[in-house]
Amino acid sequence: AICISTICRRHCLLRSNLIIVHSHIMLSFLSEKLTGAKQFPYVLEDTPEELGGWAHWNHFQGTKRENSMPVSIFKMSGRSNTDAAVQAARNGMKRLRTMRHPNVVRFVGTEEEEDKQGAPSLYLITEKVRPLLSVLRELRQKMSKEQCNEYIAMGLREVTKAIAFLANDCKLVHGNVRMSSIVVTETLEWKLNAFDMLAEHQAATTGEWPLRTWSWMSPGQYKPAEVGKGDWSAVVNGPPYAIDAWGLGCLVLEVFSGAPLDKMEDLRNMDVLPPNLTADYQKLLSSAPNKRLSPQKFLDKAEFLKVKGAELIEVLENINMKDSSEKDIFFRKLPQAVPTLPTLVAQRRVLPLLANALEYGSAPASALTSLLAIGKDLDSDEFVAKVVPCVVKLFASTERSIRIALLNNIESFGPAIPDGVMDEQVYPNLSNGFNDPTAHLRELTLKSIVTVAPKLKQSTINASLLKHLAKLQVDEEPAIRANTTICLSNIAPNMSDAACKRVLL
Repeated sequence: AICISTICRRHCLLRSNLIIVHSHIMLSFLSEKLTGAKQFPYVLEDTPEELGGWAHWNHFQGTKRENSMPVSIFKMSGRSNTDAAVQAARNGMKRLRTMRHPNVVRFVGTEEEEDKQGAPSLYLITEKVRPLLSVLRELRQKMSKEQCNEYIAMGLREVTKAIAFLANDCKLVHGNVRMSSIVVTETLEWKLNAFDMLAEHQAATTGEWPLRTWSWMSPGQYKPAEVGKGDWSAVVNGPPYAIDAWGLGCLVLEVFSGAPLDKMEDLRNMDVLPPNLTADYQKLLSSAPNKRLSPQKFLDKAEFLKVKGAELIEVLENINMKDSSEKDIFFRKLPQAVPTLPTLVAQRRVLPLLANALEYGSAPASALTSLLAIGKDLDSDEFVAKVVPCVVKLFASTERSIRIALLNNIESFGPAIPDGVMDEQVYPNLSNGFNDPTAHLRELTLKSIVTVAPKLKQSTINASLLKHLAKLQVDEEPAIRANTTICLSNIAPNMSDAACKRVLL
């Protein structure tokens, strides 16, 4: 009887606990639903940035809650889930999720919310970007006209590659190419965005075809004649690139005029275009779909797009695919090419590519000179963020030419390295040079100490540095012995009183 009673009590207690747990779960679930307590996984800035007219979307800078990763958040709200704009937005989000191309904006995620009336809000999250319109307005204040034109040529090349990829490789039509569909990364790359109307070129006979169903989303001034008239047989019978070639022509005019296209008649105002772009621009806007210049031919033949900066960047982006002789020729010419680049392009685009090539062994030691030449005009915070991490990693290299290049240039970047990083990450690798069999490397290491010593802990100076210098005082090379004495006098202010008395007196 006692056993049965105990079992019953335990059973009742367990049942009670299960009810309590279940109640807590239900209350938590209901609380989230009723109060919206569940946190949105991203943090949006308060003020949206002007897109220049991309449908119903607003653009916000933001961060991911779990890791503070910077992202861009595109938000649109509709009246219901059957709203045409909502359906188009879902089409674009779905398409971008599976789209992979270096000149297409990088997809990060999507989120959806509904208010109490069931009205949805959609969120498309991408890599951190800014609208092209805003970027061009800012850069025109910082660049000369010639530099700005070169930068625009680089950007048009990138967008054209994306459009050509859609038409040639995927047989897809973007349907909405214009300035508001282009975004710019932190490294100043132009990327294609706004895929709401993206559709297969040959799907016109089906009931649901985004190009036709949502063509109203594209303002009339951006529509070629066949779309404006609703002549969908002409679209199907024309080349896959025809609609987007027209959009590319509109984009060309917009980036040079500095404003979104207001009316179709504005396309005749070619005074803002560079002379070597006018003929190709007119071919992009041919009234006959079959006669329009294809994006691929525009990319290959347009004289305006053939700028040295674009070629330099393309080589750096594909440096791993180059053979040793091609690399040698490229990096030999690089120091002369860098000063000709628009300064902001060199700092934001070329510098990260160079740093990456050096870190992964795709660039020779001579590339460090170009890296530092670009970095010298950065402000101190940017220099620490963009240049210092690269040189710190390079100190771990066992390649003698890299170590010599670092030591030869340490006066230009050493003062910017934080003390803790110098003591814990740089010095342990740098100190290997004291024992190098090559006298030249031993001497360079010794000379670098004048820059390095002020950033070392007293314990590092006493336990390591002074021992190495003591050894160099009896080096087989007379110049090294002499320079060691000079070095000790130069770093004396960084030594403790006891060390000074022991070493210098």
